[in-house]
Amino acid sequence: MNSRTITCSINCLASDVYKFASNPANVPRWVRSFCLSVKKNGDEWQMETPTGWVGIRFVPANEFGVLDHVVHLPDGQSVLNPMRVVANGDGSEIMFTLFQLPGTDDHQFARDAEMVQADLQSLKVVMESRK
Repeated sequence: MNSRTITCSINCLASDVYKFASNPANVPRWVRSFCLSVKKNGDEWQMETPTGWVGIRFVPANEFGVLDHVVHLPDGQSVLNPMRVVANGDGSEIMFTLFQLPGTDDHQFARDAEMVQADLQSLKVVMESRK
């Protein structure tokens, strides 16, 4: 399976980026490529997308900057999205590893990578405007 790790530098403390990005309620503010809204449904968060509702569950809060999350698709498939934020001096680096899922051609994989990069840039803008 092909993969690509996409990164973005953010001029904010890693702890601030982690606190914001790990809160599912904030996802619509920076995942603009496909997240229309979110709502909590029991122990899981639901994300409204142009193709319907999907479940999203982040790993428990941690001190290591791990933002891994699983997206539960309507067809029953679960997709792990490894994600981290790490300190870089007074700023931070956010990293998202995108996997090319079975049935996804190279063109769609490239488009997915562009969407992830755009979302990380949105997170950068949101975080840096809060300073």
